[in-house]
Amino acid sequence: MLISSQVYVRNSVEAVQTYCRAFGAEIRIEYMDENDNYKHCELMVNGDLFIAVAEAPYNCEKETIYPWRTIAFNVYEMGTEEAVRNAFTVLSEGGTVIDEVGPCDWNACCANVIDKYGVFWWIAI
Repeated sequence: MLISSQVYVRNSVEAVQTYCRAFGAEIRIEYMDENDNYKHCELMVNGDLFIAVAEAPYNCEKETIYPWRTIAFNVYEMGTEEAVRNAFTVLSEGGTVIDEVGPCDWNACCANVIDKYGVFWWIAI
């Protein structure tokens, strides 16, 4: 049995470009809708499925103030502080910084940020 994650966001094409820049991801498959938004797009990192992205329907309610009440994406073992800082810089553009890059009790270099699409990320070495 496998499990993977998919986020539903507005401006899905821009979000995919953002996640590719933040994490060095590559598009594996993509299906577009009639408005040139993603019906489904899978992003790969180092040959493994990282996350899937799709356009949120216009009637989709989303909570942008406290998204961690439902889900947070933890991206860890990123390898270097530079990789964490790059992802933090990209994800915080137009987003909300919860915790700046720095150490915590269980990781030498991590940060918490909500990107401009309302997705909560914890990123770490």
